[in-house]
Amino acid sequence: MILQATLLAISALGFGCGGASTASNNSSSPPITTSGNNVQPITVNSGPANNYANGVFTSVTVCVPSSSTCQTINEVLVDTGSYGLRLLSSAANGALTLSLPAQNGANGHPVAECAPFVSTFTWGPLKTADVSVAGERASNVPVQVIDPTFSTIPAACQNSGLPANDTLATLGANGILGVGPFAQDCGTACVQTGAGNPGVYFECVSDSCQVTALPLTEQVQNPVTLFATDNNGVILELPAAANPAPSLSGSMVFGIGTQSNNGLGNAQVFLIDDSGNFSTTYKGQSYPAFIDSGSNAYFFLDSSTTGLPTCGDNSGFYCPSSTTTVSATPSSSSPAPPITFSVGNADSLFSNPADAVFALLAGPNPGTFDWGLPFFFGRNVFTAIDGRSTPAGTGPFWAF
Repeated sequence: MILQATLLAISALGFGCGGASTASNNSSSPPITTSGNNVQPITVNSGPANNYANGVFTSVTVCVPSSSTCQTINEVLVDTGSYGLRLLSSAANGALTLSLPAQNGANGHPVAECAPFVSTFTWGPLKTADVSVAGERASNVPVQVIDPTFSTIPAACQNSGLPANDTLATLGANGILGVGPFAQDCGTACVQTGAGNPGVYFECVSDSCQVTALPLTEQVQNPVTLFATDNNGVILELPAAANPAPSLSGSMVFGIGTQSNNGLGNAQVFLIDDSGNFSTTYKGQSYPAFIDSGSNAYFFLDSSTTGLPTCGDNSGFYCPSSTTTVSATPSSSSPAPPITFSVGNADSLFSNPADAVFALLAGPNPGTFDWGLPFFFGRNVFTAIDGRSTPAGTGPFWAF
């Protein structure tokens, strides 16, 4: 299994990554929406390579723009911590084989992206596609095709020291659908020329790629923002999970307060900053925090002498001798109650290779508090997109 959180959230870069028991972090679940033209099934399972822990997947249809030449890609990871569609180009079964038109830069040459995530990066050219999910459709969407054979990965990308996720074995998915709270994956920083540009996009001539500025509309886009309606946010709805379990099914609902099936109800709103963070307090320490379905565990630092020990076999996770209950308090404009959750022994959780759903999975992460996929089990989690109006105000925010 992919036991580290291989995706976490995409780097903010300053702009706007055994047998089942009945244990669960939420004893009851709100109803799961199953019908409507804005409802897409999602499933937590081991992914197309059968090696993923706590990955939530769906299918996406891409078409050559303004045509009926299309391909449906299954087992695409749903990620509230990144922005835009990235599809693996590979001979692997289920990956993208459709030929999409290339996106060229200001000098007429193909544009590629080195998309930085917290613990990895993806490399490949930008293409243009019509994108359909559920009954929603976005036209002429800039997407990234993950392809390590495209040109030569520039040193500015490789020198990050991070491993590339560019094969089915390393990515663990046929692609990533980034439905986070921003419209583009880079924003105004990548519009700049010179030293202010973070070096995400490159214009390539043969095997030579140079950093290039890219207008907002040509950057990889969160496709939800380009839907005709239901374009102000996304709701992920997953039931409470047995721990562990082979799979778990739920829904992704597009729009917030745009139809009768996507109202906020009693959900509490948590405003976020331009980097996609709000604050969370754990054991008296405040951390920048984010809610990320692309992270496969709760990730936070527990450094107290009586705290959670890391695992011997899987050092990226905690392994308490027995299931341990902890709590953290997210910050909101109105008082928010502590959120209590349980942490299990990851070495024990991973003992049955048939399991892929782990409600009690957590690991160390200094500097930030990552509310990863286990947080979604038994909750409806709302992601409101920056600048878009909702019944609870203008995004960006999370609500649950």
